[in-house]
Amino acid sequence: MERETDKNALVLKADENIGAVQIADDVVAMIASLAATDVDGVSAMAGNITNELMSRVGVKNLTKGVRVAVQEDNVRVDLAVLLEYGYNIPATCQQVQRKVKSAIENMTGLNCSDVNIRILGITNKKDN
Repeated sequence: MERETDKNALVLKADENIGAVQIADDVVAMIASLAATDVDGVSAMAGNITNELMSRVGVKNLTKGVRVAVQEDNVRVDLAVLLEYGYNIPATCQQVQRKVKSAIENMTGLNCSDVNIRILGITNKKDN
């Protein structure tokens, strides 16, 4: 039985005898962020000015640059990324979309209907 309990969590299984399993939107956002940054050519997730200021004072937000909308059992993800110079942008974005969709579906059991990517900039390649 799937039902939404509130704006920030989705109940996957509710059993009156045992309990309920809930997945918070932030967990789905973190899965998306980790999957996206694991793709070659993605330099970092990009956040808004509030996220950037908070990270400078020591508050780390692992879901910066990720917006998740969960409706019933469908997930829509919006990512803001910085790409590395020298990578094919369409191919890299397609790989990010496939990896994020696969990670969310495999880890949560939810259907990932959309993975939208907004490229906010290009950076120099990471030093190895």
